[in-house]
Amino acid sequence: MSILTDSPNPTLKFQGLRSSDVETQRQKYGRNLLTPPEREPWWKLFLEKFDDPVIRILIIAAVVSIGVGIFQGHYAEGLGIILAVLLATTLAFLNEYKANREFDVLNKVNDDIPVKVIRDGHYVTVPCQDLVVDDIVLLELGEETPADGRVLEGVSLQVDESRLTGESVPVNKSPHDVALAPSGAEHAYPPDQILRGTMVVDGHGLIQITAVGDRTQIGQTARAAAEETDEVTPLNKQLERLSKLIGVIGLGVAALTFVALLVRGVLVKEFELTGSQWLFVSLLIVGVLIGLVRVWLPIVYDAFDELGWEPKRPPLLESAGLASWLIPLGVGAVVFGIGLGASLVMGWLLPQPSDWLTVAAGRELLNYFMIAVTIIVVAVPEGLAMSVTLSLAYSMRKMTAENNLVRRMHACETIGAATVICSDKTGTLTLNEMRVFGASFPLMPQGLSGIAPLVAEAIAVNSTANLSRVPGQPSLPLGNPTEGALLLWLDQHGVDYIPIRSGFALDCQLTFSTERKYMATLGVSPLDGRRLLHVKGAPETVLAQCQAVQRASGIERLDEAGRNAIGADLKDFQRRGMRTLALAYRELAEAKAAPDVEHLVADLVWLGFLAIADPIRPEVPAAIQACRQAGVLVKMVTGDNPETALEIARQIGLLDPGDPHARHISGREFAGMGEDDARRAAQDRQVFSRARPMDKMRLVRLLQEQGHIVAVTGDGTNDAPALNHANVGLAMGKTGTAVAKEASDIILLDDSFRSILNALMWGRSLYENIQRFILFQLTINVAALVIAFLGPFIGVKLPLTVIQMLWVNLIMDTFAALALATEPAHPSVLNRPPRNSDAFIITPLMAKSILGYAGIFLVALIGMLAYWRIQGVDLESATPSKELTIFFTVFVLLQFWNLFNARCMGRPESAFARLFQNGSFLSIALAILAGQILLVQWGGSIFRTVPLSLAEWGWILLATFPVLLIGETVRWFERSQAKSSLK
Repeated sequence: MSILTDSPNPTLKFQGLRSSDVETQRQKYGRNLLTPPEREPWWKLFLEKFDDPVIRILIIAAVVSIGVGIFQGHYAEGLGIILAVLLATTLAFLNEYKANREFDVLNKVNDDIPVKVIRDGHYVTVPCQDLVVDDIVLLELGEETPADGRVLEGVSLQVDESRLTGESVPVNKSPHDVALAPSGAEHAYPPDQILRGTMVVDGHGLIQITAVGDRTQIGQTARAAAEETDEVTPLNKQLERLSKLIGVIGLGVAALTFVALLVRGVLVKEFELTGSQWLFVSLLIVGVLIGLVRVWLPIVYDAFDELGWEPKRPPLLESAGLASWLIPLGVGAVVFGIGLGASLVMGWLLPQPSDWLTVAAGRELLNYFMIAVTIIVVAVPEGLAMSVTLSLAYSMRKMTAENNLVRRMHACETIGAATVICSDKTGTLTLNEMRVFGASFPLMPQGLSGIAPLVAEAIAVNSTANLSRVPGQPSLPLGNPTEGALLLWLDQHGVDYIPIRSGFALDCQLTFSTERKYMATLGVSPLDGRRLLHVKGAPETVLAQCQAVQRASGIERLDEAGRNAIGADLKDFQRRGMRTLALAYRELAEAKAAPDVEHLVADLVWLGFLAIADPIRPEVPAAIQACRQAGVLVKMVTGDNPETALEIARQIGLLDPGDPHARHISGREFAGMGEDDARRAAQDRQVFSRARPMDKMRLVRLLQEQGHIVAVTGDGTNDAPALNHANVGLAMGKTGTAVAKEASDIILLDDSFRSILNALMWGRSLYENIQRFILFQLTINVAALVIAFLGPFIGVKLPLTVIQMLWVNLIMDTFAALALATEPAHPSVLNRPPRNSDAFIITPLMAKSILGYAGIFLVALIGMLAYWRIQGVDLESATPSKELTIFFTVFVLLQFWNLFNARCMGRPESAFARLFQNGSFLSIALAILAGQILLVQWGGSIFRTVPLSLAEWGWILLATFPVLLIGETVRWFERSQAKSSLK
């Protein structure tokens, strides 16, 4: 603590706290620190990535595959799946961890900033964090309020509350006895209340601290912004449903295959057992089913859910502990042991274990089980998790390059599903900079660049603001924003205020106050040597003191008609939400000693007035129109007054000139509504004025309850709770407060509403990229699933070996994930409405394509196998054969050409259109083809292949190319129909 005065000052009106009371207050009310949001340790963040539904089903598949591999000696498939899981989870974790590290301290303030307080009758400085309740703080121009307080004294005290209310116009603050004036009722907070985080833009004052740290308004808002929302993203919902469907189909086909193989084995006498051996096999199957109940029973319940039955799941399946897995294993072992023991006692089983099951029968049973497991593994899209992660990471980088800094990876996709954008006004739709929008001066135009010298003088000398001028940069106002706007207006017209101000021989100046509602400056003008009193203030107050008007022809008497005309002009600007400021002057005789300026403000000559407003961002009207084109509703939620809010809404095109006033509602009206009325208002109203943070949060909640995916934009602390609870929060990077940024998912680095459109485009394109990969991989999986199922029935137990499936299902699909994930965003996605977030990720068109192409592949592939069987080719030999090598190669190349079809999903353009714009896709496609050639030519017994001749490669490429040709033909017809419909 540093002392500003050497001894107690008995003349001070307020003596402040005694040093002995400071610690007592600190113990009672806490320190002036905002509690930072609690961060989870990195290892927890990493483990959270394994909660992904696709990751969970992959882990189960890997465990089963490795378990079977222990008996078969094949570990490649299971290890490959684990590798895919680790790659996907690690990449997702690293991207999010890096983004979060960059923002760990965003909601912290500089707690060591010195603050001037009165303690023990001294003016002293203490660090901001050492303030306590009842401290008396001196606030001066340009300082940020360090804690909540009430005004004890104020001289022209004005603060900027836009961080809390969204209102750009500075608010007058005064002690309680003065603040009882009706004018204070218009603002969000009482005139004698001043809050932490607000900026003093004019005057100075003394405040008594009433709340510190987390108990301040900004502290309560920050806590709401840090609450856990348990939000489930639209993509996760769809992936959860997809994984359930895949699990149901995979388990169903695997079980059917196992039973079918048993029946086939019995019928063809390949699997012959005695009665006691069938008993042993039955006991073994029951024991295994009980032991693995945590694997298959949830999938059965998923099947019930898909059928719409949705029965209540047993507690065992709801538990997540290790015991829920160990108990079924123990019960399964006990049931098997009891059944085995009882069978031996009853004589149903022979006493020798070697008689329970022959080695040949056991090997055949294990083979059937292995085929069933292979089908489950085939059904699981191993590359899906990788595709989702790569798509998110790629979009995250591209969005950052386009001024959308993504903090949470899921926001990349969620923004694409947004149906409503709830936008703040100040700093988001507007620049949060006061500017002159209009002027009315009977004296003008004449003089300097169209501005009369007398008007320029009235603005330049009767002001406490200044302009910051840095070469190569635009001028910026310093001090009162309203006065700064007037100086900028002069500057834009080529008038330099500094020589005018310095040339004016100042006698005295009366600063603005809320009681007087005007400012006055007295001195000698260099224009003609006259002694002038310049007055600037509220038009109603100034006009009431005017008896004449200054025109180009001279001074004329101001009659009633003239007053009415001026009043009509003023109301026209005020109706459009603008703030008006009047200028007048009076010529006085020679100087008297210490004149009472306040009594001189009478018999004034009216000069005119200026209309001031916060200008809209230039790009906003076009962006609002583009949002409409994209089917996204935009709602303005602001703390500003209704007139200003409605005028801005009309300027940006949110409301048409003929729109009814009913499209608007005030925060007080909204807060007073019941749930049903508020729900209707949330849907129907587009402009919300005088809205407080909790009003905005209620709006977000009600919209979400009606099925909307809500994006919220804002820059102030008041926006933070809504930013946090929205599906996607977008904060301003330049003007946004630290709390707003911390609560957000995406930060708009250029503060441009237009960047939200870029985010929408990337989000929608990302979802389509994921759909493209699902289309591509499920086509493979359906074909492979049916081949694996039918193979044993046409004389080929494993048409594709486990190692070959590793190439097809993991390596090739991972490459495909890379290729399709890096497909650039296409502007055409903004020409259609948002997708239904509840709609299944596999659309009917996708399902038709998957089944259609998979059907074509199956006809070709099964036809090949059947033809070779008729020709007497041995397809069961352990030695690699040319026929099965060709079969494997044809299978892969059918998928290779289909990769080009998948790239065009959702667009009727040719597969070769914009192909070279995505170098990654072309490179990966060529790498897949090269990998297949290398694997076939040199894979040998490991991959069950033999080298093929150049002619054979040519015939295979030619025979599989029609897959792409069919797709190109379909897309050509679609383009032709689209052109015909436009004619």
